[in-house]
Amino acid sequence: MIFDSDVLIWFFRGEPGAGRLIDSQPVRRLSIVSLMELLQGAKSKREMSELRRFFRDNSFDVIPVDEAISYAAAGLIEDYALSDGLQVADALIAATALQFGDTLATANVRHFRRVRGVQLKQFRPAVR
Repeated sequence: MIFDSDVLIWFFRGEPGAGRLIDSQPVRRLSIVSLMELLQGAKSKREMSELRRFFRDNSFDVIPVDEAISYAAAGLIEDYALSDGLQVADALIAATALQFGDTLATANVRHFRRVRGVQLKQFRPAVR
């Protein structure tokens, strides 16, 4: 399963459902784009180091943006940016899920629901 940054943010905020979802997955992936979003939100170098350690210690594969993902994301932008407002980061994350044939866990289903071929697992936090 590929985790969108929002699910991981909920986990770091202590949302138990996010922890259960992560723990239930034998294969855990995230796009480098999601990692960059999380690092950008860190408040210190220490928090950045803790993020990196968490992903390493919990066997997350961080998927880089490669040529195939880049071109697939560009195609998604062409197909969905005007009609649905698909943004670059979400296009790259969706393209990563498509390239790996993996389910994308996200609390922001509306960002991805119209993208043909993307399998979604909606995460619903207990409290918003």
